[in-house]
Amino acid sequence: MSFARFMHLALYDPEGGYYRSADAKPGRGGDFVTAPELHPIFGEMVARAVEDAWEALGRPDPFVVQEHGAGEGALAVPLLDALPPAIRYAAVEVDDRRLGTLHRRLAEAGLADRTADVTAGEPFDGVVIANEVLDALPVHRVRRRDGMLRELAVNVAPDGAFVEVEIEPTTSALDERLAAEGVDLVEGQRAEIALAVDDWVARAAAPLRRGLLLVIDYGAIAAELYDAVRRRDGTLRAYVRHQVSDDPYRFVGRQDLTAHVDVTAVERAATRAGLTTVGITTQSEALMGLGVEDRLREIQSDPETTFVDYTLLRSSLMRLLDPAAMGRFRVMVFGRAWPDAATLRLLRYRLPSRGDATGD
Repeated sequence: MSFARFMHLALYDPEGGYYRSADAKPGRGGDFVTAPELHPIFGEMVARAVEDAWEALGRPDPFVVQEHGAGEGALAVPLLDALPPAIRYAAVEVDDRRLGTLHRRLAEAGLADRTADVTAGEPFDGVVIANEVLDALPVHRVRRRDGMLRELAVNVAPDGAFVEVEIEPTTSALDERLAAEGVDLVEGQRAEIALAVDDWVARAAAPLRRGLLLVIDYGAIAAELYDAVRRRDGTLRAYVRHQVSDDPYRFVGRQDLTAHVDVTAVERAATRAGLTTVGITTQSEALMGLGVEDRLREIQSDPETTFVDYTLLRSSLMRLLDPAAMGRFRVMVFGRAWPDAATLRLLRYRLPSRGDATGD
């Protein structure tokens, strides 16, 4: 089977997929930590971006924040807590058990009445958020061999182990994607291509009548992502118990599989979905633009802030802002019916051009 099919089953199969398991996954007790799980201040800052969008559109009521990959509410709780009551929240999550936990957390925080009943496909004004979601979309793996594009597929050896095999590309869309982005892999170079990005963006944007699609993830523009020197072997990684490896077949169903996001592909998909690019920046620049430094000083000067609280906050912010860690994540903002004159603090320090949108 194609690696994209293998990855889909390994992550999302109802019986044994990584994201369908009852075991601890994302979080301090799982295999990795996302930005919202580091500290609630991340959710507070995202709330400022959402409120900016609400204001720019004339404070429509209702106004919905729809979060894809909502998990157990690490972002939802601080986000809603910092937003005006007129702004409602809707979660999109593959696992109903996590949705149950999310709604319990909202109830415990006194936010149960802030959810929106958004029927699938029903149009709304608002902000669609995807934080560290696109990196887990299934990818095809390819290699340039004898001047031709070959696909790396998955087979089963006689001893039952998964093995990698080279085959003819299962779809011409692989070559077409690289050609459209001006990418020419060198001999022997391996790479990942997330064709699923197109469908995901189209579906996520479909119900958005007016507002923003906000995507936060690690990745780079195509010219950087497929650099023959820095990324000759691609970006696919496996995460288990806070350990990273390049073996996707070792703990199938028990480890996360990710690949860097092709920012160019996301932007092209957004354009096809009828959205315009409002701006692209990094997470560190976005948080700075949203006033995270002022918020840090406010918390520091609050007499109720303990030394332990402040130390945790400061260490979390260092990781969120560090260009060598989460600070390099791309923040991609796309709009529909977005006012030309509208400004977002989120993009106060936006990257001036695609050529500057580098990433790791």
